[in-house]
Amino acid sequence: MKKSQQAKGNTLGDWAYLAIEKHLDKIIKQEADVIKDRDPEAVHQMRVGMRRLRSAVTGFAPALDLPKDASEKKIAKIARLLGQLRDLDVLKEAIKTHYQPTLPQAEQKSLAKVLDHLAKERKHAIEAIKSNKSQEDYEEVKDAFEKWLKKPTFTKLASLPINDVLPELLLPAVSKLFLHPGWLVGVSAKNGEISFTNTLTLGELGELLAEQGLMLHSLRKEAKRVRYQMELFTEFYGSNYADSLEDITEIQSILGKIQDCAILAEFMADVFKSDIQNYLPTLAQQLAQTSYDAWQEWRPFQEKYLHAKARQRVHLALIKPSGEPPRTTKDNDKNLVIG
Repeated sequence: MKKSQQAKGNTLGDWAYLAIEKHLDKIIKQEADVIKDRDPEAVHQMRVGMRRLRSAVTGFAPALDLPKDASEKKIAKIARLLGQLRDLDVLKEAIKTHYQPTLPQAEQKSLAKVLDHLAKERKHAIEAIKSNKSQEDYEEVKDAFEKWLKKPTFTKLASLPINDVLPELLLPAVSKLFLHPGWLVGVSAKNGEISFTNTLTLGELGELLAEQGLMLHSLRKEAKRVRYQMELFTEFYGSNYADSLEDITEIQSILGKIQDCAILAEFMADVFKSDIQNYLPTLAQQLAQTSYDAWQEWRPFQEKYLHAKARQRVHLALIKPSGEPPRTTKDNDKNLVIG
């Protein structure tokens, strides 16, 4: 009988097993639809499954004794291929649904060239996933995890009570998030003092994102990793933990909006071999405004967590697991976010 059919265990190893089993099952359910390219949502769900499996492997690493083919590195390789295809699907959805209908006729014609280019790129991406090498890599990872689930092996740490080690599992990841330099984008930090600039204009924000947008993208990815890890343990904590998780999820979503605009502009600039302002001025303005609006959503979170008290509240929430039933946090996996 599978462990998931039994009562949930109380050890670190029990929870590592349950997490790996859950995410692998989600991945396997999507594989046929992905290979046959039947539904873009299947690509999204399989990609999410891979990312969550990777998070479980890294998050529970102290307790796990996994075979070589069940490595974080191999999972990441497959997830990247799925990510490339998913990103193209997101671009297509954004263009056709959100932008193309609102543009002047001349710019809609220009977008036809973009969509043709996107279709060719997508064909290459699905071919890469279907390639013999990619399929071999995937089967090796899947087989390794399936064999491990039938006969799991752990380190000695796996026998520790899960409640006793949760802070040690979570605090390093959260600390890494809060020490990320992306928090300081658009902020002046000197001699231990942090000061926030006045509201940026649309143009000023565009210059800032051109210089430091990748830093925000990196911060978003770090927030996503922490979110996935924290979501593994919501039932062990109460409302303070749920509040922190909700904030991190919202931060990931907001920064994702900024990243989507940057990727879309970059993709179109590559198609036209020129700044999109020269071919799609209305769209360029819309992307700039979307980024600006998302920046306004981001600033309150940035100010909040650049204050030590807010970070300390998160740390305190992690230190002591609670028996209080957790609040439900919203699932933003369905949001259109590239990368």
